[in-house]
Amino acid sequence: MSTNDVRVRFAPSPTGPLHMGGVRTALYNYLFAKHNKGTFIIRIEDTDQTRFVPGAQDYIMDSLQWCGIIPDEGPGIGGEYGPYVQSERKAMYRPYAEQLVETEKAYYAFDTPEELDAVREQAKQMGMPNWQYNSVTRVSLKNSLTLPADEVKRRLDAGDPYVIRMKMPRNQDVRFEDTIRGWVVVNTNNLDDKVLFKSDGMPTYHLANIVDDHLMKITHVIRGEEWLPSAPLHVLLYDAFGWDAPKFAHLPLLLRPDGNGKLSKRDGDRLGFPVFPANWTTSEGELYSGYRENGYFAGAFINMLAFLGWNPGTTQEIFSMDELIAAFSLDRVGKAGAKFDPDKTKWFQQQYLKHTSDEELAALLKQEFDLKVEDSRVVAFCKLMKERATFVKDMMTEGAYLFNAPTNYDEQTVSKKWKAESPALMTEWKEQLEAIADFNTANIESAFKAFLEAKGLGIGAVLPLFRLLITGAGMGPSMFEIAAYLGKEECMLRMNNGLSALQ
Repeated sequence: MSTNDVRVRFAPSPTGPLHMGGVRTALYNYLFAKHNKGTFIIRIEDTDQTRFVPGAQDYIMDSLQWCGIIPDEGPGIGGEYGPYVQSERKAMYRPYAEQLVETEKAYYAFDTPEELDAVREQAKQMGMPNWQYNSVTRVSLKNSLTLPADEVKRRLDAGDPYVIRMKMPRNQDVRFEDTIRGWVVVNTNNLDDKVLFKSDGMPTYHLANIVDDHLMKITHVIRGEEWLPSAPLHVLLYDAFGWDAPKFAHLPLLLRPDGNGKLSKRDGDRLGFPVFPANWTTSEGELYSGYRENGYFAGAFINMLAFLGWNPGTTQEIFSMDELIAAFSLDRVGKAGAKFDPDKTKWFQQQYLKHTSDEELAALLKQEFDLKVEDSRVVAFCKLMKERATFVKDMMTEGAYLFNAPTNYDEQTVSKKWKAESPALMTEWKEQLEAIADFNTANIESAFKAFLEAKGLGIGAVLPLFRLLITGAGMGPSMFEIAAYLGKEECMLRMNNGLSALQ
């Protein structure tokens, strides 16, 4: 197979918002496809109509768009293997299910839900809580393997409800090679006769998944570890149809940051970080926050997700999407669960912000805060503030004093640093500042050093007071850069105001 034959799919169910674990699965599929110059497909698997959530499909597509995970084929995009929503493919699945019955790989089961509940309850009372419909129990149930052929025909002709179940072979080892986990072996005695086709005329995930992957010529199935128990059934279905199976790769779980177990939306609520790419509001009006609305760059979010299970084998941590595509390989995806770290996520965001141009940050800042300030001033502001910020909004929160003179002064700095002699010292320093002809960063710093030397003072005796009068804050970026940014006239005004306020 040539690399441009690679075809992968991300196949979410529209049963709610897309969890960040789902985004990672989509990302790995996308990176694998693009690295191999192949095709990345989105397929919406909505066979479970009882759990369908209005708006979920649009949310999935919108979230992936924001992340930069752009499909080559899918709903609203097109492609020669559509439709890409399973409910729109409904008519094509029944013949495949019937084919399995005809080749004795599956069978009709007429047991009602009430009858099966009664059997489960009876088994539970006998000390068998995990009863299954399988190669042992099916011989005593109502199906086309136990009922006479004419009775089966009569029930079908009469329109009696039925499902089609996989006829799981007895005591057979199912073997397949997982790209991440190596060889997997499962005995069929541990598997039940899964429903493949439901009484509502819809296939289950298992049948639709296999049929669609075959018809769409999927070469690699890259999905979450939670699907590993289903993989033996899928391998058997490929064998039953006489089709070549794709290569499987089951990704490690995303684990919660504290303790063990899979990361869930409840962990985000409990620990105060998003677990969804974008905001999601439930039908009851409950809001789950997303990375987008929390101010994260899509690139930082994607960079963080890429490292939850994969590593490049180098010390590089900051990647653009193109760099991730070039570096990505399933060989470097681990088997162990990947623990999510909210602090590391903020670190990725911080690094992305630092690497974003001042001009781009200025545009984002003006958009978010509706600043009525000339562009060059906002660009200069971003250059000053971005080293200390994690989010775009932090620059304004931490550096509002660059647009508005302080009216309050940091109490801790005042109590520790503002002494009886401070007004006279600051008045003298103000006079030195006022005497600077070319009021730029270098000249302000030179004058400051000369002032310290002439007075025989250390930097800590003067700089915090200078910052206090100009900004009202106890810490921040270089005071020489701040003073140059504000200009001589504004600095003089602020120092006069501060001296009046603190005397």
